[in-house]
Amino acid sequence: MAQFFAIHPTHPQPRLVHRAADIVRGGGLISYPTDSCYALGCDRGNAKGAERLRRIRGVDDRHHLTLMCRDVSEISRYATVDDAQFKLLKSVSPGSYTFILRARRDVPRRLTRKKTIGVRVPGHPVAHALLAELDQPMISATLLLPRASTPLSDPHDIREALEHQLDLVIDAGPCGVEASTVIDLTGDTPLVLRKGSGSLAPFAVEAV
Repeated sequence: MAQFFAIHPTHPQPRLVHRAADIVRGGGLISYPTDSCYALGCDRGNAKGAERLRRIRGVDDRHHLTLMCRDVSEISRYATVDDAQFKLLKSVSPGSYTFILRARRDVPRRLTRKKTIGVRVPGHPVAHALLAELDQPMISATLLLPRASTPLSDPHDIREALEHQLDLVIDAGPCGVEASTVIDLTGDTPLVLRKGSGSLAPFAVEAV
């Protein structure tokens, strides 16, 4: 049964953040807030956790999972980022954007799809504090259940629906119900794969 931590949305309690990080390090799968909506997360090296995450989401290994990072410099450890891309990512991060980039050769295959990787720097204080405490990225995905039209946004609803499938539910109050904007940066020009909560204005593109 999942533990349930009430963490302040703007001033996260260090004691609870530390305990949450210990659960992730210990192989746990958690629900946590981002600046777009609630997400599922586990340690980047936790293959079983990633499998559990995919089962909850109802997706297979053809679906990109996201590597949640602390900053753009950390993204560059896992993805190939040229100077122009680095400047672009820096201008919109942290924020409600997930970027598809070319993965570095040494990145484990479970984190990639067709040699690409999804990366994001979330802006929510709780997510930022958790990543800082972990001192490494998390594998993550929007908490959107199969056949649902919008992500779960209330921690109590998350606990009711998933208390036997998660190890921890973090309650930082209600989040939004619109996922991040997904932008593919592997081509010559940015390509919008999903229009979400992040504005398209910085990219001079339109959703297709």
